[in-house]
Amino acid sequence: MQWTLYLRLIVLTAGTLLPFFWMVVILGHRRQRNFERIFFFLCLALTCFFGSSLLALNAELHYGTPPPGLMAFAWTFLCLGLWFIPSLILHLHIEYASVRGLLPSAYRRYPWIGAAYLPAILLCGELRRALEGTMHNFESPSHAIGGGFQAWLILSLLSAIYWHVRFLRATPSKEQRNFHKAILGSLGTLCVFLIYIFYAEARYGAGSAADLHLQVLLFALVPLAALILGVERFNFLQIGRQRNLIYAVFLVFVALLYLSLVRRVSIWLESYLPPEATAALLLFLPVVFFEPLQRLMRRTLRQTAQTEVDRAQKLMGPITEVARLGDQVKLRKFCDEWIAEQLQLAVAKLVLDSDEGASEVVKSKQNTALERFEIRRGGQRLGWLQVQAYGAMISGETFAALEFLCEQLPGAFDLCRLIEEKLQLERELAERERLALVGQMAASISHNLKNPLGSIKTILQVQLESPELPASLRHETQMVLEEINRLSARLNQLLQFSRPGSRAGGGAQNCDLGQIAGTVANMLRHAADERRVSLQLSNANGEMLAAIGEEAANDILSNVMLNAIEAVPDGGHVLISLQSSGKNCSVSVEDDGPGISAADQAKVMQPFFTTKARGTGLGLAIVDRRLQEAGGTMEIKSPLRGGRGTEIRLNFPLEKVL
Repeated sequence: MQWTLYLRLIVLTAGTLLPFFWMVVILGHRRQRNFERIFFFLCLALTCFFGSSLLALNAELHYGTPPPGLMAFAWTFLCLGLWFIPSLILHLHIEYASVRGLLPSAYRRYPWIGAAYLPAILLCGELRRALEGTMHNFESPSHAIGGGFQAWLILSLLSAIYWHVRFLRATPSKEQRNFHKAILGSLGTLCVFLIYIFYAEARYGAGSAADLHLQVLLFALVPLAALILGVERFNFLQIGRQRNLIYAVFLVFVALLYLSLVRRVSIWLESYLPPEATAALLLFLPVVFFEPLQRLMRRTLRQTAQTEVDRAQKLMGPITEVARLGDQVKLRKFCDEWIAEQLQLAVAKLVLDSDEGASEVVKSKQNTALERFEIRRGGQRLGWLQVQAYGAMISGETFAALEFLCEQLPGAFDLCRLIEEKLQLERELAERERLALVGQMAASISHNLKNPLGSIKTILQVQLESPELPASLRHETQMVLEEINRLSARLNQLLQFSRPGSRAGGGAQNCDLGQIAGTVANMLRHAADERRVSLQLSNANGEMLAAIGEEAANDILSNVMLNAIEAVPDGGHVLISLQSSGKNCSVSVEDDGPGISAADQAKVMQPFFTTKARGTGLGLAIVDRRLQEAGGTMEIKSPLRGGRGTEIRLNFPLEKVL
């Protein structure tokens, strides 16, 4: 049975190293998620179980009769590790089901988690009796703990099988389905073996099924080994990119196993060779495999590099598609999210030299500086791609992929900029064509209606002056005349919008804004009095000469003041104030009306947009056109106080001095 003993040693060693391997990987990965935390504690429990069994077996081989204190220490840790395994298995599957969206709500998992740990609390008496007992059954520890724990272990495995069946049905990927099938097969076989062992031990006593204990331990290791393949094939735990971490941990564990093998062989051959000579021979033995290993590593590295270049080229495909939309803000946001998602990075952020604070070092949420990759076009630096991995460092293949991306990103941004400029020119051309068409239409309508309206107005005025007009018709005739005046005013707006401003034609190119503002205010005072609106003009600067024609200035001020008068309710206030600075002069028209919403502020300068029942929507469109022709600007601020009020500031260029 010597071979059985050594086989047990190998299985227990593998059972100790595999979960310990995953613990080191999770600690190095540093991904702060509940699933990794639970998986870490499950691996810790398995390490305690297998490690304690290995310690006890080595103690028996070395001492013959092991020290009681050492065996009690190993038994305590074995029982504690085994005790928490069922609850952690259930908790792990519940958390994974929540991540996969198989639980309708995140809060639905809390009752399941409570149910997972409830038996461990209720059966504490069995654990206490096992720890206080003097008989340490390392081959069948579950029998020593009690039947309640055995039933709970079987129930947890059956629940894990149920969840894996659901995972298998919900998984579209073939690799993931094969992974879940492997886990499902190992759990099912393990469950069958345990049921048989527990039944045999309950019927015939402990040790009656000792031959099956080794098979149970082997099947318990299958899921942990399958996870390694899961990382390689479909990026389980999203650490497939952290191959530096996987390779480093794997090589360390291989080195430890080889050193353990050197020690074992030295002991076996002690009767033939001194242990030091055996150890020296075995330590130099790997030199023989140097050349084959070099060839293998060269092929592996070349294949890995080619895979990463292909993946980086595929990464650029969606980035180029977004660049074709011609929106640089959207492109930058997409690059940040896409690169972080595809390369499994904790942070990815594009920082261009044109940004404010671009020279500052961006830090992650953990307040650590991010690694920076320079983005250059020829000899000119455009900015940085700043990233941070979830692990301690960025893996070599990810580093190469990021460098390749930084070489390709300037082309994507150039493409986006050119398309953005092209789209802007197309929009401006379309707007000019639309405005030209609107102007032609407005001129045609106004020309065809203005003369007939003038004739009608003249006839009605003559009728009103006639003493023979009956009193019953005089009032109605006056109403019709007022409506014709209103319609004439609207037609005048159409004419103002359709023709170019005074700067485009001849005549004076400079005017006194103070004088024109006073003239317009006096002209509109009657309309303000009819609505009981207080119209005030404040001009502390006196004469204000602006580089704009009188007609254009009159159009601008009359439209803005009339809008303000019509916007305020009865008893409201409109204040016109004039100011002059070294570069320009401005006219501010402020009212205490309901204000302009943020959504409407972007539309008020569009032709024919109006919120008034009887408006044409041309007032501010005329103002905007006249100001652009003069080289001025318009600013809208609303609301002002208490959620009400609007201020329109008109900025005019000063008179040109020759």
